[in-house]
Amino acid sequence: MSQGGITRKADVLIEEHSWGRLQWMVSDKLGNSETMTVGRCYIHPHQQNPPHYHPNCDEVLHVLQGRIKHRVNDTYVDLEAGDTISIPSGAIHNAVNVGTEEAIFVISFSSSQRDTVGE
Repeated sequence: MSQGGITRKADVLIEEHSWGRLQWMVSDKLGNSETMTVGRCYIHPHQQNPPHYHPNCDEVLHVLQGRIKHRVNDTYVDLEAGDTISIPSGAIHNAVNVGTEEAIFVISFSSSQRDTVGE
């Protein structure tokens, strides 16, 4: 599947959801990292992913397209293309697409076997 740490487009793992989709490019499951998970999240206009947290890793989210309102515990911040947020392990968070176009962001985690609670 992966050679030299490269994940080809055909090998990306895709998870479809009613609110959008997740695409995974790097993880233990893919066999191309023992230390990180990297993916891309797509959220449809006026939709949101469910509140959740990661008990075993930090997350960094970088917005590529669109506008989101992002919750981290009891704090809400507006993010747009070019903005980045760091989310500590255990923090309850989710993103709401507040724009009219699909929101797209890169997500990376400090574990190759990220755990998710609450989805």
